[in-house]
Amino acid sequence: MTKQVLVTATNVNRTFLIGSEEVHAVRNVSIEIESGKLLAITGRSGSGKTTLLNLLAGLDIPTSGTVMFEGQDLAKRSEAELTELRRHRIGFVFQSFGLLPLLSAYENVELPLRIARWDRAERHRRTERCIEQVGLGARAKHRPYELSGGEVQRLAIARALVHQPSLILADEPTGELDLATGQGIFKLLKDISSLENVGIVVATHDMAMASIADEVKNISDGSFSS
Repeated sequence: MTKQVLVTATNVNRTFLIGSEEVHAVRNVSIEIESGKLLAITGRSGSGKTTLLNLLAGLDIPTSGTVMFEGQDLAKRSEAELTELRRHRIGFVFQSFGLLPLLSAYENVELPLRIARWDRAERHRRTERCIEQVGLGARAKHRPYELSGGEVQRLAIARALVHQPSLILADEPTGELDLATGQGIFKLLKDISSLENVGIVVATHDMAMASIADEVKNISDGSFSS
């Protein structure tokens, strides 16, 4: 598959004013994210990882610098346009999973397609494919509380993938998992990035996990280490 640059962030800064003090959460960050590639961003808690992911998704706007997503300057998009962009082009995976406990695994994965009003037959085809892809075909009728931690995170990945995004952003997806299970999740993300030609960015504090990625960047005090 042909790789392409999905996101280009150039000289991005994000400053927050807390009382009379300026806090520099992201400092002069430049990065390119390609399709078909798993990028790990490492750093301790408070280093700027989550703020950077929010900027890449258009959930936050840089104080200065630009974030271009598929040729669009996110700072120049309306909130409605950004919502549509995230609904159709970006998938999210969180440490806390964000699944609905009373819905089955199948229903949780299908939900984004219902919201986007996909055709019923295509919705069913895509949901089944993604559940099988993450190895949960036999667990499709189970609710999240009936699954193991690793299975729940696989389910969250299937949900992030189901609407065929070009970019998936994962914030500490292995933070609540043991080492072996976490490594399995990272390997799954790497396989998905290649097979689906999707760009995946994972924020993690765990270098052992990050080493599985195609590329690793470390962030400290809001800046990438050289």
